[in-house]
Amino acid sequence: MTFAELLEQVGSTGRFQIIHVTLLVLPILLMASHNILQNFTAATPGHHCHIAVVANYTCDDNFTDVVYCQELLRISIPVDGNQQLEKCLRFISAQWQLLDPNATTTNGTEMDTEPCMDGWIYDKSVFTSTIITEWDLVCGSRTLKQMAQSIYMEGVLVGAIVFGSLSDKFGRKSLLIWSCLQMAITGSCTAFSSNFTMYCVFRFLTGMALSGINLNCVSLSVEWTPAKLRAAVGMVTGYSYSIGQFILAGLAYVIPDWRWLQLAVSVPYFIFFFYGWWFTESARWLATAGKLNQALKEMQKVARINGRKEEGDKLSIEDLRASLQKEMSSAKSTHTAADLVRTQSVRRISCCLCFVWFSTSFAYYGLAMDLQNFGVSIYLIQVVYGAVDIPAKLIGFFMISFIGRRVTQASALILAGLAILANIFLPQDLQTLRTLLVVFGKGCLAASFNCAFLYTGELYPTVIRQTGMGFVNTLARVGGIVAPLVQMSSDYFPSLPLIIYGAAPIVSGITTCFLPETRNMPLPDTIEDVERQRRSRVITDVGREDKVPLKASRLEPLKEII
Repeated sequence: MTFAELLEQVGSTGRFQIIHVTLLVLPILLMASHNILQNFTAATPGHHCHIAVVANYTCDDNFTDVVYCQELLRISIPVDGNQQLEKCLRFISAQWQLLDPNATTTNGTEMDTEPCMDGWIYDKSVFTSTIITEWDLVCGSRTLKQMAQSIYMEGVLVGAIVFGSLSDKFGRKSLLIWSCLQMAITGSCTAFSSNFTMYCVFRFLTGMALSGINLNCVSLSVEWTPAKLRAAVGMVTGYSYSIGQFILAGLAYVIPDWRWLQLAVSVPYFIFFFYGWWFTESARWLATAGKLNQALKEMQKVARINGRKEEGDKLSIEDLRASLQKEMSSAKSTHTAADLVRTQSVRRISCCLCFVWFSTSFAYYGLAMDLQNFGVSIYLIQVVYGAVDIPAKLIGFFMISFIGRRVTQASALILAGLAILANIFLPQDLQTLRTLLVVFGKGCLAASFNCAFLYTGELYPTVIRQTGMGFVNTLARVGGIVAPLVQMSSDYFPSLPLIIYGAAPIVSGITTCFLPETRNMPLPDTIEDVERQRRSRVITDVGREDKVPLKASRLEPLKEII
């Protein structure tokens, strides 16, 4: 009797699975809130230099609503080429002549100016407080905003490595409980950061905790679910992340202060921590760890919740031990990460998937963390960003099922890249069209993520599948780290970030064409199976080429008659 058969005996689709998956999905709902939280907590409001040329300056709030304040700005702050107030310069002395109706401001920046020596005044009509206004991360310090997001993504990468190995050693439940507690504490401490360095440290630790929650929630849900329902569980998990984007937009709209918003998305993890003790440890992990008695108790607990107490009481240690031997027989191998590049076919798969995962994550977070540049309400665009994932993932699902993995993966990446690049050629005043293109591109990248998870699992053989998944996920995390840093290149050429974000998916989409199709193909178990499939495809292609001249030769007599 295999472990899957034991799971069927105690109930694989009963009340326990419904409650279990529901409680595991709740922490994932707020994961999106932390991943893209800086869209709101690090939003950059309109700002200009603090005016020091007037002794009794009283226009700090709603300065544009008073004629007197507008005149002060006119004589104190130069304007740029778009007749907008300069954000990082001010006149050294008041330019009273500019109050003359006949005066021109076209050469305002040519007058004697200086950097903002006394700080900045911020527009608080949308955001009452952000880390930008808190620590003046503008002008010469504006790149620190992208650095903070990259540090967070570095924490996500480190957490995936650390918690991934620890969960195999100490169990899924223990690491999930710890990760929820770490997320709650470090996320809450972030809200009380007194300086930027402290903020980055706590954000790094929050990123680590997020990886622990993600990895162990997925493991616990999958390991208590039969194979036939794992795709459905994966879809529920994916859609919960999309719904989390709606939740973030609503919370940010209601809570415009960054410290309170940070608390709002962190404190719920204390609740997840407390009810996490109810979770049932993976019986599969307990058995492989040699804790057969505990595994038996967990299986009987599941049977009791599913209304199969009698079937659970019939289980014995011998049944678990027998199922363990069958389950682990194929896992006893000496395969290492080097096997990902040892043979020609697996090496090609690994190289191509590197491009796919890196560029998908790179472009996805490049777009998701740049909401303020669309000239649309940041709350509205966040809702649209979350909404587009729903049809995109559904369309991707049907394409994967009826057309194929390779076509779906390649088309999603190439279309995303073209949509991003098209924005370069559109004028700034066509904001609606620009936004629609970027939203379409983001939806394609969401579909690409969904396809990549399935496609990668089908391409790698069983003996190195987990190693391969870990490898490409690492590349995805690296893409998330690099994406915010690319925003800094706009200082040299405004369209350069879009060029990079658009070119990467197109190159990866072309690379995908070198991968084999896996639709309706049996899963490979060994590296030899992958090589055997490659040779069979080569033989098939050669056979097709051989058939062409034969058909052509039969037509030669007809040509002579004609």
